[in-house]
Amino acid sequence: MQYEFITIEGNIGAGKTTLATLLSKQYNARLVLEEFADNPFLPKFYQKPDQYAFPLELFFMAERYKQLQDLLLQKSMFHQLTISDYLFTKSLLFAKVTLSEDEFKLYQRLFEIVQQNLIQPEIVIYLHAPVSRLQQNIKKRQRSYEQGIPDEYLQNIQDTYLQYLKQFPVPTLFVDAGNADFLINDAHITAIMTALEKKYEPGLHYIDLP
Repeated sequence: MQYEFITIEGNIGAGKTTLATLLSKQYNARLVLEEFADNPFLPKFYQKPDQYAFPLELFFMAERYKQLQDLLLQKSMFHQLTISDYLFTKSLLFAKVTLSEDEFKLYQRLFEIVQQNLIQPEIVIYLHAPVSRLQQNIKKRQRSYEQGIPDEYLQNIQDTYLQYLKQFPVPTLFVDAGNADFLINDAHITAIMTALEKKYEPGLHYIDLP
C-alpha cells in the first residue's frame, strides 16, 4: 500500500462505512468512523430541519475536527495506513444544502478557520449510487430517524458532492456503486484494492465494478 491516509465518501446510505471497515481489515489499517450517533440534534433535524440545521452542522463539524485531530495528527505505532469513512469537507457540503444563506456564510467562515489545521487524505474513494438505491440502503439499516428522508434532500446532497468533486484537488476514485455489494461480492472489494495499487493525478478517475 503506497497511501497512508484514504477517505471513503458518498451520500447517505452509499456504503461508506461498510467499505471503510472491510478495507481496514484487508490492510490492517487504523479505522476512523464518523460518530454520527452522538449528535443529539440529528433526530430533531429530520423532524424540524429549519430549526435544528445550524446546531446540527456545527456539532458535526466540531466532532469531526476533534476526531481527526486526535487520530490523524498522531502517528500510530501499529498502523501505517488510516482509512476514514468521511471527508472533513462534508461538513461544508451538507451545510450548503441545509442552512440559510446567512447561516451558511457564518458557518463557512468557521469552517475555513478550523480546516487549516487538518491534513487532507492522499486519495478519496467516492461511492456514487442513484437516490432509489440510497433509499433502499437507508431502509435496510433501519435507523428510525432516517426513514423519512425525502428524495429531494438526497438529490441535493448528491448534486453538491458532484459539483465539489469537479474541482477537488485530491485524486478521487469515482465508483459506480449502484449495484455494489461489498459484503457479498468479493470481486467488488478486489476491484477497489486493485485500483489502490496505482498512483493518480488530482481529479476524477472512474472505476468500474465487475
